[in-house]
Amino acid sequence: MAALLVRPIVMSVYEVNGQRVLMPERMARSTPDMKKAMYGIRADVEAAGGKFALSDLFRSYDMQLQAHLDFTSGKKRAFSPPPGGSMHEAGRAFDVDLKGLKMSLADFWQIANKWGVVPIIAKPDPRASEAWHFECRGSHLLVYDYYKAGKGTNFAKPAAAMAASAIIAAGLKHDQFKGKEDVAYIQSGLIRLGQEIGNIDGDIGPKTSGVLASLEIADTTRAEQCQALDALLQQKFPGEFFDTVPQEGEHLVH
Repeated sequence: MAALLVRPIVMSVYEVNGQRVLMPERMARSTPDMKKAMYGIRADVEAAGGKFALSDLFRSYDMQLQAHLDFTSGKKRAFSPPPGGSMHEAGRAFDVDLKGLKMSLADFWQIANKWGVVPIIAKPDPRASEAWHFECRGSHLLVYDYYKAGKGTNFAKPAAAMAASAIIAAGLKHDQFKGKEDVAYIQSGLIRLGQEIGNIDGDIGPKTSGVLASLEIADTTRAEQCQALDALLQQKFPGEFFDTVPQEGEHLVH
């Protein structure tokens, strides 16, 4: 799978000796399109006199599990789903320091939207839980819409299907597929290319086989099928696969 996670250089809310530091390396991972979006958002926020700093970005499987356990135990108030259910696990979500923005949440929503980043709450209320959480959904929004339309039925919510799609697209494990992430990746890719194959479930059924046959890749190895899907996805969604942010863009970090 050709999708990758890159290391964005972004400021965190964490301090060392009273000074804020960059996002810790274990959390400083994102998709290329998320990195580009964060750099653009940061530039716009700074131009308006604010600061763009994060409290969370990427979470590994183990980090997401711990966040979920902290939520279920009451140690953490903000909702955290079990592993496999968060866009943080795909490098496609960040939690921003709202106070540091020095602008209304509604104004920040407009800036974020300009760069393809969206909130998960309905109204810009800074007092609402998860008001700080934003996602760069990319082509995985198509999976969300697919499940919302009832074309897929094996996830409780469209957001869970979207997160699963994004996680396996980054080459990471997902418990629902248990070693069948390659097939799930193919199914997710086909949906993002506009095909209807039923559920993303990690099993090649008649619908998936039929679409693969129409693409003339049914009689190839699984690895070759993934490669063929990669080529099609890269052509349609290049920003998700290639890091195009120039190195000189790093000077935006203060």
